[in-house]
Amino acid sequence: MSKSTFQAVPAALRALSIEQKGLEALDLALRAPGDDGLGAAFARAVAALGAATGRVIVTGMGKSGHVARKIAATLASTGQPAHFVHPAEASHGDLGMVTNDDVVLALSWSGETAELAAIITYAKRFAIPLIAFTSRADSALGREADICLCLPNAQEACPNGLAPTTSTTMLLVLGDALAVALLEARGFTARDFGVFHPGGKLGAKLAYVRDVMHTGERIPRIRIGARMADAIVEMSSKGFGCVGVFEPSGALAGIITDGDLRRHLRANLLVDTPVEEVMTRSPRTISPNALAAEALKIISRRISALLVVEEARVVGIVHFHDLLRLGAA
Repeated sequence: MSKSTFQAVPAALRALSIEQKGLEALDLALRAPGDDGLGAAFARAVAALGAATGRVIVTGMGKSGHVARKIAATLASTGQPAHFVHPAEASHGDLGMVTNDDVVLALSWSGETAELAAIITYAKRFAIPLIAFTSRADSALGREADICLCLPNAQEACPNGLAPTTSTTMLLVLGDALAVALLEARGFTARDFGVFHPGGKLGAKLAYVRDVMHTGERIPRIRIGARMADAIVEMSSKGFGCVGVFEPSGALAGIITDGDLRRHLRANLLVDTPVEEVMTRSPRTISPNALAAEALKIISRRISALLVVEEARVVGIVHFHDLLRLGAA
């Protein structure tokens, strides 16, 4: 490789520019009006997948196959049961993975991938809905599909126009769009997302506050009317850098934090100052059914702990260090 004739960054920028134009063409195609356009076909595909009682069987060969695997994984992780079936293996027994309740989503830029023949024939024979991602509606795949999502032609980023680059990006993005449209149609929430992502940092953020909070005697508390000397003893013994101030009825009246102490520091603070003169009224709290990620949004350098409230009663406390140990921070 000659350094005088090759420059890496300009080559990368050309590739990005070409692929960006492909995505712009895809955007325009989705926005185009009419019942025979990509947008209308996309809406029908979302409806068909949403109505399916089985799984989405995603298939493709070569680079399209790699994209198909990713689409299947994204669908599954967002609540749409999905499975990748290799088209070459399909004719050697893997067609048994496909049931009459499923929907087949087949990817082929040319629409003429020979290895897809077996799974296309199987879908037609058993009346299994077939959705196609292709750039040619008049191809073998496009003609046989019940719903054909015909992508606009685009220049490959490869300087020889051969290596699948822009085309695979467009297939991947359309698959992501399909998954997002489906999850929005189902009202899929962050809590639902957590069911499928229990591991790692993401899983930690999707854990519930109730799973990490401290309860019972661990909650720092003081009665309203008490002296600040007693409040500081309670704060120090519990180690959360704060203490909840409670009415005789048990209702939360306020909170005293390290910051409140610094702001009210004076000679007679511990001698004759009642807690209600120092406490912050209407403190920020969180529900035990909130996600750890929600607690993390509230907790900052100024707020290191949150009282956990359910049905107007304090049921726990969660500290920034708890989120650190969990892995959410």
